[in-house]
Amino acid sequence: MIRRIAIIGSGNLAEALALAVARSDRELVQLFARNPQRGPEVARMAGTTWTDDPAAIAEADLYIFAVSDRAVAELAATLPLPAEAIVAHTAGSVPLDALGRFARRAVIYPLQTFTKGRAVDFSQIPLFLEAPAPELYAEVEEFARSLTRTVRRAGSAERARIHLAGVFACNFVNAMYAAGQRMLDGAGAEFDLLKPLIAETAAKACGAAAPADVQTGPAVRGDLATQERHEALLEGDETLKTIYKTISRNIWETSKKR
Repeated sequence: MIRRIAIIGSGNLAEALALAVARSDRELVQLFARNPQRGPEVARMAGTTWTDDPAAIAEADLYIFAVSDRAVAELAATLPLPAEAIVAHTAGSVPLDALGRFARRAVIYPLQTFTKGRAVDFSQIPLFLEAPAPELYAEVEEFARSLTRTVRRAGSAERARIHLAGVFACNFVNAMYAAGQRMLDGAGAEFDLLKPLIAETAAKACGAAAPADVQTGPAVRGDLATQERHEALLEGDETLKTIYKTISRNIWETSKKR
């Protein structure tokens, strides 16, 4: 059974994961991070120790790389971790083989967005797991279930598609909120006016069998006159105008297929 966990990293995910492990029945033995300000801060929040010295990394049953995608392979190749330990990364679009030198390697990918200082209920976050052997998978799964209620198996190719889905549903949607705020700024209105609409849209999507079932707006109705008026308002911002036209066309075309 995985009992002792060390986390590599000090970013938003590392913070949330460290706090989740600290609240679980497992022991967070250490946080390793290169950032001399953020590393001690996250370690203090989670009630553990911090080091930036690779030679001083503590012994653990599981080392979790909660770092940027591009840092996974570099750290896996350079950190002096015990050969018998399990080493896992948390990246959605990085293959398991990025940890290739470790025989006991795994992926523990949380499908969620994380923000510094913002508390999340980790028990509600889906974790997608991958490991090269059934026995190792069972160990990692047992640990994952100490953090959350939802654990799924996902190979590297499947996980990459899940990560892409998250980009559409989270990152791109948030970019649309920002675009909406710019529209409001131009009308002398505040972003708070959009919040009830955002909340109801999310609630409808979460309550529906499929988000497409609750699609509304001029595009799904084929209301070309309204769309043309909107496009005229976007003159001078060709990027947003192109986004508007592309999404509207996609809504219309996909709604016709239903």
